[in-house]
Amino acid sequence: MSPRMILLAGSLVMLTGVAIGAFGAHGLEKMLERLGRTTSLAQRAEWLETGVRYQLVHGLGLLALASFAMREPSRLLSAASVALLLGVLLFSGSLYAMTLGPATWKKLGMVVPVGGLAYLVGWGLLAVESWKRV
Repeated sequence: MSPRMILLAGSLVMLTGVAIGAFGAHGLEKMLERLGRTTSLAQRAEWLETGVRYQLVHGLGLLALASFAMREPSRLLSAASVALLLGVLLFSGSLYAMTLGPATWKKLGMVVPVGGLAYLVGWGLLAVESWKRV
């Protein structure tokens, strides 16, 4: 990804993270009631909160990567950005689906660690790139 695309992705990840967090605070319970999914409301709220927290942290990571890549682009920084973005989609996305979906969607919990692994790969690639520059 180009530095501009990394910046755009990071900005959109932050934008949607804030919006989803606001939805969780102000509309989640009503939506779940409308959908008839009032069982385990506390668990669903916790899934949403965890998804938002990780999304925002890794959105900031993407913005930092964009800043580094604008100064000195590299394939590793680009790959790290893709990995972090994939992590957001898999980790947070699965938690959001579990939050809003029927009870059977709880099986998506198996995808969450794959997103966590993508986060680790992204941070690992940044560490390798940093080591090369020292």
